Amino acid sequence: MTALLLIDIQLGLQQIDFYGTERNNPQAETNCKTILSAFREKQLPIFHIQHSSTNPESPLHPSKKTYAFNPLVQPEGNEPIIQKHVNSAFIGTDLEERLKSQNITDVVIVGLTTEHCISTSTRMAANLGFNVTLIADATAAFNKKGVNGEDFSAELAHNIALANLKDEFAKVVAMQTYLGQLG
Repeated sequence: MTALLLIDIQLGLQQIDFYGTERNNPQAETNCKTILSAFREKQLPIFHIQHSSTNPESPLHPSKKTYAFNPLVQPEGNEPIIQKHVNSAFIGTDLEERLKSQNITDVVIVGLTTEHCISTSTRMAANLGFNVTLIADATAAFNKKGVNGEDFSAELAHNIALANLKDEFAKVVAMQTYLGQLG
């Protein structure tokens, strides 16, 4: 069985000034909504992962309004919400146990950000034995400063993160490709 993991699709990750100076793929959240709608239509398992930062300055700290889920992907009904405090959706949570108790062998990952929580959770899911599909255009990244001060664009950070995950940890596909496979 396949489950959808929506990772950190929170209002705080729209605040570019906290995480960098640019973010790629402004359609990421809309694409996440499309995938979510397809999973709801097929009545497949859905898990909402919410980053609960321990840094009081973070837009993802529970005391901030920006901690909330993006309205495009609000949890509904019995869709579980799993709160995490680190980059991996599996560390310090019961996500692995929940997936295994429902005989879920495959996970589809969407959300934010490609170079942090998406990458970490994708690697961990694969290492735990799940078959992982990562939807490339339902994720986004922020620009980065290199160790020598060089500037790396958000698009470059995103593409390198996806390249590092491709084949070794996940099948990386575009949203429309995946929706075609889902039927």
